Amino acid sequence: MNEEMNGEQNSGGEKPHWQALLVALQFLTVVPVRVPGEITAESRGRSLLWYPAVGLLLGLALVVVAKLLASAPSLLVTVVVLTLWVLLTGALHLDGLADCADALLGGLGDREKTLRLLKDPLCGSSAVIALVLVLLLKVAALSVLLAYDYGLWLLAVPLLARLSLLWLFMTTDYVRPQGLGEVLAQHFSRHLAQALLVALPLLLLPFLPLTLWLLWLVVGVFICWSVRRASLKRLGGFTGDCAGAQIELVEAGLLLAAACLVGG
Repeated sequence: MNEEMNGEQNSGGEKPHWQALLVALQFLTVVPVRVPGEITAESRGRSLLWYPAVGLLLGLALVVVAKLLASAPSLLVTVVVLTLWVLLTGALHLDGLADCADALLGGLGDREKTLRLLKDPLCGSSAVIALVLVLLLKVAALSVLLAYDYGLWLLAVPLLARLSLLWLFMTTDYVRPQGLGEVLAQHFSRHLAQALLVALPLLLLPFLPLTLWLLWLVVGVFICWSVRRASLKRLGGFTGDCAGAQIELVEAGLLLAAACLVGG
């Protein structure tokens, strides 16, 4: 059986890495990409390592739009950039945030009830409040960054938010049987994930003020720790909705940290 598993892994390893990037792009965005060849479990697992790259592409698109609209009123540019941000991701992570807000508050400490609420497609008052607050925080922070011409920092925010998922997958059990997250958790390379978690923040260091880099590090770690702690306490692990909520909260936290630094 071990030989069969090794054979499957080796077979998956022969797949080109760009296929995994296309899988990640197809899942995390609404960009119409076609993935050639068979998408195996190994390809899906490897795609997790490309989530930060998709975040970088997303950030690049936001920066380009912000630069093209630089002459427009700053509030209008802010709203357009955030709207594009939501549309490009298909509101995927916002949906996870909404589900978590309803489930964690409505589950009343009961694990099975919380899991049921996470799958409920209906949106309750807690979800609406969470979405409004996070989007308002993003608008406020973005307006500061764009007004002070620090829009290039947008390149790093989506990248770091998606990079944080590697840490979540490495340290926390996925609790939804037969979900997509289970495939990712079983088939991504932990060694490469560890290397990316160290290398990518360090690669950003020359392009960011040291104060901002340190502030983002503290904020990002605190939010990831908080999401993991809440997920473990309520579910004993995490689901895809928890991962989506983490991305939204990390993005909002990094934007706020940068805006506070610029405004200060």
